[in-house]
Amino acid sequence: MSSWCTIESDPGVFTELISELGVEGVQVEECYDLDNLNNFSTNYGIIFLFKYKNQEEKRTELKEGVPGVFFAKQMITNACATQAIVSILMNRPELNLGPVLTNYRSFTMEMTPEIRGVAISNSQEIQKVHNSFARPEPFVMESRVATDDDDVYHFIAYVPVNGTIYELDGLRAGPIIIGECGSNWIDQVKPAIRERMQRYSKSETSFNVLTLVKNIKQSCQEEIKELEAEMTRIQSDSAMDTSEGPDRLPLIQSKIADLQAKITQEDAKFLKWKNENIRRRHNYVPFVFNLCKVLAQKGKLNGLIEQAKKQAQSRPQATNS
Repeated sequence: MSSWCTIESDPGVFTELISELGVEGVQVEECYDLDNLNNFSTNYGIIFLFKYKNQEEKRTELKEGVPGVFFAKQMITNACATQAIVSILMNRPELNLGPVLTNYRSFTMEMTPEIRGVAISNSQEIQKVHNSFARPEPFVMESRVATDDDDVYHFIAYVPVNGTIYELDGLRAGPIIIGECGSNWIDQVKPAIRERMQRYSKSETSFNVLTLVKNIKQSCQEEIKELEAEMTRIQSDSAMDTSEGPDRLPLIQSKIADLQAKITQEDAKFLKWKNENIRRRHNYVPFVFNLCKVLAQKGKLNGLIEQAKKQAQSRPQATNS
């Protein structure tokens, strides 16, 4: 079973990864404050990154699984980011998953969580997209098992299914029930995430919350169409109260202008994400090699090497689970 690379917890990375898997109409947004989750009209699921403890607290897991909830065990190291994404996508049947994930879901629907996890690990299509975000390395490093001294980070997912909120962690035996959805599942899940954060020391800030939402540009375009249709009705309906119709037109026009500005912002954001991902994949090794060569010729390389060694020895290693 070939290796999987670590993936940076970044909305641009996750959005492109999901798009490359063939899923349409969604994107990933980062939330620096849990209350920001309420800023989105549609939250399909939440991805939570935290520093994993080998002695995780005991929690009630549904080891037999839950009918209607798609859960897969994580069977390979470093796959937790993609596993968390897939956990959300598999439990949102209203999404257009594309052929790769649609075939995966159909193939594994009646399988056990362990076999589903093996199927993810053995999927060449999923692994290829995941590993497309691997940074070019000048040397092939031996894989090793993380020790207690390493900072190991882990991704899990929160998703509502049939009126109940579940925590889906591939390192667990099964889903964990968070609670009922109520009128707004986001308001119900925020206390659970805060409670997880509070288990760590106050100095620990290595958390990241990302949410899978409906494509914002697409939502804006749909709303503009509705507003334009309303404008047409107002302008063409001679029976409408003349004092009400004309007064509403400026408000509609203002809303359309705001939405068009938001679309421009989204286009700029996606372009920024695209350029950042190009840089992530770019091979800087030849440039670094030639830079080191020039520094050596000028007699400055040895001092920089010693300085880098000291910094590396004082810095803990971090990896994905």
